[in-house]
Amino acid sequence: MDKSIGNLADRAGFGGSGLPVVVRDLTKRYGAVTAVDGISFALHPATTVALLGGNGAGKTTTIAMLLGLVMPTSGEVRVFGADMSTNRGAVAHRMNFQSPYVDLPMRLTVKENLTVYAGLYGVANVAERVAYIANDLQIESLLDRPTGKLSAGQKTRVGLAKALLNAPELLLLDEPTASLDPDTADWIRGKLKAYAQERGATLLVASHNMTEVERLADRVILLHAGRIIEDDTPARLIETYGRETLEDVFLDVVRGRVKQAVPERKAS
Repeated sequence: MDKSIGNLADRAGFGGSGLPVVVRDLTKRYGAVTAVDGISFALHPATTVALLGGNGAGKTTTIAMLLGLVMPTSGEVRVFGADMSTNRGAVAHRMNFQSPYVDLPMRLTVKENLTVYAGLYGVANVAERVAYIANDLQIESLLDRPTGKLSAGQKTRVGLAKALLNAPELLLLDEPTASLDPDTADWIRGKLKAYAQERGATLLVASHNMTEVERLADRVILLHAGRIIEDDTPARLIETYGRETLEDVFLDVVRGRVKQAVPERKAS
């Protein structure tokens, strides 16, 4: 792990609101099981960070604590300076979340769902915003259909539309292109990349699609057994492990293989 990044939470402190996310010594236990084990990291503005790990590594629990939906056993999460354990409401309007594994109300139409959520997020000019998002994500033909009647891929796209309604500065994404065909998945990745650049937003992406991660992410945080094992750029991780792809690096980490020793870079 890059110590300069890993210790950023301590060096940044908790007094300001400049960083989108600061996590310090975050731990979550469920009985005898430690899902997240004392992790620390910070997310910088206008960056896309991939949160990787095998099943049970702690990704979902970490995201849930960042959202303030799960209370940590110990440690702290600050989003835009707000303590997510006690003051989530102060910053909820500045963030959003998308996961294909979290369903929207099935009986409502897509338009009804987007309208309800836009109201919950305090979006101004709700009808105009819903129309814009539907056009931008090319789901206009789905607006009058019951959400429960959509295909898995259509639900994924509608979920992303919901997540972008309030133009979040911090967007948490869990498998954002799951159930999408390769062409649509590539198009969605392009949309996410453009959104991050145009909005100056911070994205945290949990994904098992390493091609997706290499395309989107500026930085990778790799979890194993609830701990941060690696924290670096995709290119540097590939170099460090002496591999051709990030997928090979991922397999090395989850299978306990040791990375190669890489000579220190000479100062230019």
